[in-house]
Amino acid sequence: MDRKEEKMDAGDQLEMVAKAFVDHYYHLFDTSRAALASLYGHTSMLSFEGEKFIGADDIGRKLTQLPIGQCKHSASTIDCQPSAFAGGIIVFVSGNLQLLGEEHQLKFSQMFQLIPTQQGSFFVQNDIFRLNYG
Repeated sequence: MDRKEEKMDAGDQLEMVAKAFVDHYYHLFDTSRAALASLYGHTSMLSFEGEKFIGADDIGRKLTQLPIGQCKHSASTIDCQPSAFAGGIIVFVSGNLQLLGEEHQLKFSQMFQLIPTQQGSFFVQNDIFRLNYG
């Protein structure tokens, strides 16, 4: 295998992991928000509309206490790159958020930094979420 094929394979693998993570994250958010805390660690940080939360417990509390009811996320774009942390992945998502009972969808952007665990999965080290207005 030449270097170009190796890079394509690594890029394809990153994209597969990023898409699987995004699908899993938004499925949990839309169906079982309390379960999201398990995706974060004690050093994780969430910036949600400018507010900062640190650690899985604090982040889980914020996400479960959001003043929104049932919703449905749909990702329009998923971009990913390897992060400087060995085996880490930066994932940037843009998409739409439909709140139950609301006519109009909200546009959002979200960035995740995924860090590999010793068990072979990933946890969210950094998460930045913003609604897109305008």
